[in-house]
Amino acid sequence: MTELDLAPVDLLGTASHHATANVPTGAPTDDVDAILAALRGRQYDAASVIAVVEDGRLLGVVTVERLLAAPHGATLGDVMDPNPPTVAPTTHQEHAAWRAFQHGEPGLAVVDEADRFVGLISPQQLLGVLLREHDEDVARLSGYLADSAEARAASTAPVLRRISKRLPWLIVGFAGALLSALIMGFFEEGLKREVLIAFFVPGVVYLADAVGNQTVAVVVRGLSIGVSVRRAAQLELASGVAVGAILATLAVPTVFLLWGDFAVACTVAVALFAASCFATMIATALPALIHRMGKDPAYGAGPLSTVIQDLLSLVVYFLAATLIVF
Repeated sequence: MTELDLAPVDLLGTASHHATANVPTGAPTDDVDAILAALRGRQYDAASVIAVVEDGRLLGVVTVERLLAAPHGATLGDVMDPNPPTVAPTTHQEHAAWRAFQHGEPGLAVVDEADRFVGLISPQQLLGVLLREHDEDVARLSGYLADSAEARAASTAPVLRRISKRLPWLIVGFAGALLSALIMGFFEEGLKREVLIAFFVPGVVYLADAVGNQTVAVVVRGLSIGVSVRRAAQLELASGVAVGAILATLAVPTVFLLWGDFAVACTVAVALFAASCFATMIATALPALIHRMGKDPAYGAGPLSTVIQDLLSLVVYFLAATLIVF
């Protein structure tokens, strides 16, 4: 087994920026038992997928689950997926993350125009990309203030003032990210028993954020033109419940047909419904609360609601997994 020593192109926001070449690789003729033995005692940036390469070209990938289930005497070529999802080094990071999630892969291979293996994007990187992308969406969608004077002041404020307005909320977001890691660590044993559960974490978190972001944008926009918060809250809460029910209804047959695990399908459905309801409630309450405190909801509502939504989504998802799957 070899390790490729390729330096990815340092392009911020692209697949190559998140790819690492420090991953286990092997030839299609390599014996599975030898690969497993070679993995022991080695330190990799990501080891959820073994890249099968020949003369630098990617021929396929083998997940750890396939590797462990392989019969004695099998080779990597026997158990690899010869048509794994791949992206080019210049692919936008959000598109790359979604491609991995839609194909149920724990990692995503990056290859150049000649199919040469550049590296692998780990599951942690994929989740981080989605979270960062939705933080940016919040910033774009929630730029509504009480009047044009405030909007102009926010747009022309000097750097130090911008930092002083944003940094406290982002520090709260950093604390939330640490809590998210602790939550996932708490369920580590369950994830080892049922790795498929981990595949849907980005999707559940993303959809909760998407529902919340839409609600934040509507509520903050309403505050800027004097719409009654109570009226907006009633409509948004009803919408959140309806959206959650629709997503849950779609999740059960889709996940079951694609992955063949009814328990996991039910877990995803429960998590999506609960996450949509919670996200709507949080995204409705926070802008109104921040506005009532005399603060600008355009700065704080998005980041704070995203943190809380992410934490609640993870808790609900893993609690549902504990009751239904683990």
